[in-house]
Amino acid sequence: MVVTPELLSFFPLLKLLPASSVVALAQASAMEKFARRAVVLNAGVREQKVCFLFEGRLQGVDFTVDGREVGLFFVEPGDFCGELALFDHGVQPEYVIVLSPAVVVWVPLENLRAAMLDCPPLVNHLGVRLAERIRQLTLQRSLLGMPNIARRVCGQLWFLVEELEKAHMKEGVIKNPPTHMEIAIMLNLSRETVTRVFQSLQQQDVVRRDGAARLQIPSLSLLKAYADGSREL
Repeated sequence: MVVTPELLSFFPLLKLLPASSVVALAQASAMEKFARRAVVLNAGVREQKVCFLFEGRLQGVDFTVDGREVGLFFVEPGDFCGELALFDHGVQPEYVIVLSPAVVVWVPLENLRAAMLDCPPLVNHLGVRLAERIRQLTLQRSLLGMPNIARRVCGQLWFLVEELEKAHMKEGVIKNPPTHMEIAIMLNLSRETVTRVFQSLQQQDVVRRDGAARLQIPSLSLLKAYADGSREL
């Protein structure tokens, strides 16, 4: 499939560029389909392109010293990954794998860097994004350090709730929630362990499944209490 300027305009980051820059990027970009569990970006490799996700879902992962997979972040449609090299020409720090069949748009690194340097709003957007990612990874590391497994799972769910819903502290919804296996990877746990915690949460009406695309949180204050340890599951 040919990458058009209209297609690139699907991505919020690239909407910040002048029309002429988008046209030039479209001519240099390519689209590729990936099956589930395929590796999109490889850790330790000096990638020459930035990945923009058009369809599907991706996850950034790393591995512990003993070889266990640890999930770091998700990439949703409209989002991107592999952008660190825009700033330091360094290697890709983590693997990015496919969670559900994906369509990716590859934008050459050097072309995007040249466009970025002529567009301050895009640089600012990337800076905000990197700050968010650092905060997210710091929180993820703190979750991994929790000895209480139930708190670890509840903390992960709390982190996935939208900030606006947290502000009201009433009911909440996690859209497109990760599977038990994905949560297990993020928290360095077994899938069976995560399932047992979910069973306890459902029995106490802390969470309710609403199909595969929604996880309802009837009481955010109760979930937070389990996450911060003020209440034991």
